Amino acid sequence: MNSKPLALIVDDEPAIRELLQLTLERMDVDSTTAGTLAEAMQLMQSRPVDLCLTDMKLPDGSGLELVAYIQQHMAQVPVAVITAHGNVETAVEALKRGAFDFVSKPLDITDLRKLVNTALKLREHREPGAARSMTRLFGRSQAIEQVRGMTAKLARSQAPVHISGESGTGKELVARLIHENGPRSDHAFVAVNCGAIPTELMESEFFGHKKGSFTGAVADKEGLFQAAQGGTLFLDEVADLPLHMQVKLLRVIQEKAVRPVGAAKEVPVDVRILSATHRSLVELVHTGKFREDLYYRINVIELHVPALRERKDDIGLLAEHILERLARAHKRPALQLAPDALSFLQSYAFPGNVRELENILERALTLAEGNLIRAPDIHLRKPAEASTAPRIVAPEPELDMDDKTIPLGSYLGDLEKEAIRKALEQTRYNKTAAAKLLGMSFRQLRYRIKKLGLE
Repeated sequence: MNSKPLALIVDDEPAIRELLQLTLERMDVDSTTAGTLAEAMQLMQSRPVDLCLTDMKLPDGSGLELVAYIQQHMAQVPVAVITAHGNVETAVEALKRGAFDFVSKPLDITDLRKLVNTALKLREHREPGAARSMTRLFGRSQAIEQVRGMTAKLARSQAPVHISGESGTGKELVARLIHENGPRSDHAFVAVNCGAIPTELMESEFFGHKKGSFTGAVADKEGLFQAAQGGTLFLDEVADLPLHMQVKLLRVIQEKAVRPVGAAKEVPVDVRILSATHRSLVELVHTGKFREDLYYRINVIELHVPALRERKDDIGLLAEHILERLARAHKRPALQLAPDALSFLQSYAFPGNVRELENILERALTLAEGNLIRAPDIHLRKPAEASTAPRIVAPEPELDMDDKTIPLGSYLGDLEKEAIRKALEQTRYNKTAAAKLLGMSFRQLRYRIKKLGLE
């Protein structure tokens, strides 16, 4: 790899080319320029480049054509398009076609420098073995191979990605792999379950707050966007966001800035947004429960993670990996799955997908004699168990509305703490069982335990 990267600048305006060249020169990046689409293609054929910056409108074509050409012939080269101010539709189309990112006119030099620095980090991921973590997506089926390939491709982009799929399929793992194999891997990956945050605390959680902005705000606090600065923010179960937060999230994505609660000014943020849900966003848009404009901003590219029943040939490999991990955790010798046990598992529909397979094997581990799990050791959860399980419900708070000093957030937090404590005690601190009692997912419970300081 050359010590000094080379960028191709494509624009028919000499002043813009000169500005970009000067900016890159100050960043110790060499550059070459082209004024037309044809000239750009000719230059790229004769000399390899590490980055391409192209205007959307060219005398003999468009930047979209150049994006398509680069994707077809040299997909490892990140290409960023320069769009007219406010032309969101064109920018989104460029991202769908494979553009790394976009920047709007008039050019903001700070934003441009961030884009170039991020794009050039992709050179590190061209080295052999750079995507080895992709093997954490276990399986050899065609369905999971497609997910692996798409995940690797999306890691090289800055486009917002929406990951769809049923609960337990591994959507968060896919999001982590996109982050880890991309140019933001040296910054934070912040995952948040949108359905686990109380509505009245959402704005503070996402955007932060200033000291004294509300009762209980005893110090400044950074939000999730600030925590993910330079990295990736993963919005799990994004469909659970209430409409008022959808409006605020849309503004943050558009303006790339947040306003902490109680602050007078907005704070710039540089994060990549990944989202996921097991629900159909299209249906929610049609019923008015999810904003259409937000849908198009977070769903620039959709990646579907298949259900386990759609890749049953992978069950054996997944089970082998899970059993290895469980054996290490329980300090037991290596465990094996008998042929009748594997056939039994492959005949099951797995409504809870890979997460359910993990729970089933963990239960089987305690019942198995020796180091071989047989079919009789496997106990599948009956569908009725989920609906008949008792739930612990915290009482509704009875507040004296004449007393304006009651910190509502703290009061609700104490009630929630008590409910979680009771559930954990009742289940002997089995978090999976406690989550079922509380009527929430394991991930939601884990988030609330950490948030409330119950660890």
